Amino acid sequence: MSRILVTGLGVISAIGNNAQENRKALVEKKCGISTLSLFNTRYSGLRPCGEIKTETGKLLSTLQAKEKGTTRSSALALHAFHEAVQDAGLTAKDIASSRTALVGGSTVGGMCLTDELYHDANKSENGSAYLSSYDCASVNLYLQKRYQMSGTINTINTACSSSANAIMYGARLIKNGFAKRVIAGGADSLAKFTINGFNALHILSPENCTPFDKDRKGLNLGEAAAFVVLEREEDVKGKKCYAALSGYGNSNDAFHASSLSEEGDGPFLCMQTALQVAGLDTAAISFINAHGTATENNDLAESRAMLRLFGTPPPFVSTKAFTGHTLGAAGAVEAVFSILNLNYQEIYPGIHFTHPIPETGLIPETHYRKTSLQHVMSNSFGFGGNCTSLIFSKV
Repeated sequence: MSRILVTGLGVISAIGNNAQENRKALVEKKCGISTLSLFNTRYSGLRPCGEIKTETGKLLSTLQAKEKGTTRSSALALHAFHEAVQDAGLTAKDIASSRTALVGGSTVGGMCLTDELYHDANKSENGSAYLSSYDCASVNLYLQKRYQMSGTINTINTACSSSANAIMYGARLIKNGFAKRVIAGGADSLAKFTINGFNALHILSPENCTPFDKDRKGLNLGEAAAFVVLEREEDVKGKKCYAALSGYGNSNDAFHASSLSEEGDGPFLCMQTALQVAGLDTAAISFINAHGTATENNDLAESRAMLRLFGTPPPFVSTKAFTGHTLGAAGAVEAVFSILNLNYQEIYPGIHFTHPIPETGLIPETHYRKTSLQHVMSNSFGFGGNCTSLIFSKV
């Protein structure tokens, strides 16, 4: 079978409203993590987050999303989806085709409106407009209805590996003949539900996060949406192509509900499988966009897994220091960043790093530089031990 190529990108995050704005911020080391300002929470001055500084009402108005009960998660998804399909030159007919699939990941979904749903449930006899928006699938159901899509539609919730798995699943749909093209990605917005939950786990940093640093204090939550358009090589003649999705692997650490095993068995296995699918050896990987949450457990486990697999790992960074951890969107956001690495033949710097973890001594890249990149690996590891690696290759 011919290669699966990426023909469109769309992303919105705390560092930019489109792919080019995100790239510019990465190149210039502009961090998007700050104090919360768009909704009231007791942690707004205590837990910095990667917040997109556009009010939900303005987002909905700009996107002409007038449907009652539309959530911030759906608005962010619509923004990135629109950019990706435009970038790929897809027509309304293409999008609505039964041969076009939509696969999206989310962990929060419509739960960002828990407060509104609760208030409505206590005062309204006719039910709440937010009830149908409450589950994770509501984001993709909204896109399906908006674009009158008739192909395969699926939602994946494997925590922080959700949208990486959406991209992998999309590739498999194409490979097995169930779709001609796939729009794959994910979206999550900040919400009290999420902030309170992660704070209860004691893994939110009171400062800007410091991935792979000895003195890391935890993660910063963020919000984002990102989508990529995947198409068969024989269908993209004359079209702009960013990269090939050459490898992917998923494994389950099966160690703990919210932690990876000390030696990083799940990360090791998914990276190994991705290399096998791509038909590459470890020396072929030019760069890794690491999961790198800046939590004590993740960074040590991922470091040990990279050492086990690569011996001497290739250059790596975690871009979560720019955007925060965007949960179900993280895999797709970082896939877009990895594709930009390849397309522009450049490495984006890790920020806020000072001292290596003593047990491993690994040091992420800290400076922007142009270089020759052939294959870039993007890692996404979720709660429950669900671990996924994607490999993108130069075309």
